Amino acid sequence: MLNFLARRLVQIVPTLFFVSVLIFSLQQLLPGDPALVMAGEERDPAVIEQIRRQYRLDQPVPVQYAYWIKGVLSGDFGESLRNKMPVRELIAQKLPVTLQLGSMAILIAFLIGIPAGIVAAVKKGSAWDYGANFFALWGISTPNFWLGIMLIFLFSIELGWLPASGYVPLTENWRASLAATIMPAFVLGNAIAAILMRHTRSAMLQVLESDYVRTARAKGLLERSVILKHAMRNALTPIITLGALELGTLLSGAVLTEQIFSIPGFGKLIVDAVFNRDYAVVQGVVLVTATIYITLNLIADVAYILVNPRLRG
Repeated sequence: MLNFLARRLVQIVPTLFFVSVLIFSLQQLLPGDPALVMAGEERDPAVIEQIRRQYRLDQPVPVQYAYWIKGVLSGDFGESLRNKMPVRELIAQKLPVTLQLGSMAILIAFLIGIPAGIVAAVKKGSAWDYGANFFALWGISTPNFWLGIMLIFLFSIELGWLPASGYVPLTENWRASLAATIMPAFVLGNAIAAILMRHTRSAMLQVLESDYVRTARAKGLLERSVILKHAMRNALTPIITLGALELGTLLSGAVLTEQIFSIPGFGKLIVDAVFNRDYAVVQGVVLVTATIYITLNLIADVAYILVNPRLRG
């Protein structure tokens, strides 16, 4: 296990370096000049020149990258051109919001998708199976923006049970925080639950036809024990990967849902930064997102070994 972790950690360093170079290079392809955006409507040439010198926009791209990566390694992602705040502080403000939303969404997806997939596989060809497949088709086909609007209309306007928008930090009021994020979390988790259901059903069907499952049944073990202790544990391996990747997607791609429910998260931060040509924010957010993706993949690999003893050694 330790050797495996050491090898993976060594691989992470060049991967992050390549990602940082890619992020910085692609950033330069964005149209527009951030110095012009910051200069305002008057666009005094002297002001524009001062801005370029201050943020090193007048330097060659490799020099700009060298200054940026040096700051990143020391925890300094630069300063937002628009908000005049350190990017590190902006990320620290917005990331916990999206982490909470994404964690709740993936929890909802697991609680719905995995049990539905198991039941559909065990009851193959029954009404339970058809019902689970119908749910999966509905979840994949339903647009997030439409589902979000319908939930707001039902639970906020008609019933008045939940707030229609806004966000309350967990540290201030955990009840109000959960009430504000449960609807957007369900919207995000709905489609993922459908995908998890299909993958869980497929994996369970393969495992249930394996020799060791037939042997367990031949020994007279209870069907519940065969399914939960033998079949499900081996079927979880592809689900772990899918869950890790989907959580990473949630942390970087919940833009539309955050807009609908007016949640000040990570997705909204990067969209605003792209529109405002706020290079430092875009670079910092994308680099942090890539790091989260890589970390989640490492956690998934470790979970493989913990779930499947045959991979240990």
